[in-house]
Amino acid sequence: MATTDTSLMNQQLDALLFQETNLVANLSNASALLNSTYDDLNWAGFYLYNQTTNELDLGPFQGKVACMHIKVGAGVVGTAFKTQTNQRIKDVHQFPGHIACDSASNSEIVIPITKDGRQIGVLDVDSPSLDRFTAENEAELTEFVKILTQHID
Repeated sequence: MATTDTSLMNQQLDALLFQETNLVANLSNASALLNSTYDDLNWAGFYLYNQTTNELDLGPFQGKVACMHIKVGAGVVGTAFKTQTNQRIKDVHQFPGHIACDSASNSEIVIPITKDGRQIGVLDVDSPSLDRFTAENEAELTEFVKILTQHID
């Protein structure tokens, strides 16, 4: 897949969310689409920023049970949100301050979600395999988040 082309998954996301702006509904379907499209995952979903607590709260997901609250700056999820940078981690056990919500997770990719300057949360995808996520996956998931933000208020 060329990084300038819209992948089939991202085309499906755009069509799936057509004329729907409900955040929970869109994140639910987006996580289901990711989980059914990518292989070798054990978690695909979202953490949403809670301004009141300054934490990321568990949002819609597919996979094993997860941490319900993550402090901004903590672990891969909190780091991605705080720095507003993608985190593609080959081995989460080598990441300083890694939060082991599921001990079976070995690699992770987290993409911040921002719309009109408002920090919404992050997309978080975990795999039981080491070094599961490629630069191509990162580009596709970055576009996935961009498409998703077009469908939320």
